[in-house]
Amino acid sequence: MLYDKDIREPLFDFLEERYGKSRIIEEKQIGRSRADAILVRPLDLSGIEIKSDADTYSRLERQIKDYDWYFDYNYVAAGSRHGAHIAEHVPPWWGIITIEQEETGVDFYMLREASLNPNRQLRAKLCLLWRPELAHIQEINQMPQYREKSKTFVIEKILSKVPENLLHKQISQELFERDYTMIEKTIRQYREGKKRS
Repeated sequence: MLYDKDIREPLFDFLEERYGKSRIIEEKQIGRSRADAILVRPLDLSGIEIKSDADTYSRLERQIKDYDWYFDYNYVAAGSRHGAHIAEHVPPWWGIITIEQEETGVDFYMLREASLNPNRQLRAKLCLLWRPELAHIQEINQMPQYREKSKTFVIEKILSKVPENLLHKQISQELFERDYTMIEKTIRQYREGKKRS
């Protein structure tokens, strides 16, 4: 029986080997769900939902809605218990990765490559960014800072000023650069700058 802990690291190695330049961000809140992982690539973000042999489908319907709101592409990585039937439970644009336990470890098979998610919302994708990351996007696009305005206001301004194809690249770049060891300092510096302006 394959558990989540048996799947994660080998799965991330498989994804990085398959897609080249990429970064994995684990356990990100998206709406009312938690994405197991985000695969960041230079032009897009993919949501990765892991369904180990110990998991059920009880939350999957809600998870699909949340993943579809935030990500350009979505994948479900399903253990052998779910492999034969997972396609019945996810939309046709979701990719499916099946997982088998082998004597030498865990083996992955791309049963179906994901296609572009028709429900993705660029606004929701921007919500994945921290305020300092949004501020950097404003800066590189020569936009006013709007330091006293809400995150929602800033996102709407960015959407109205930055071309969509450029914004996808810039969101990915911010997530490639994200440094979790520096986040407290980065947010503190951002807030101090906000108080001074």
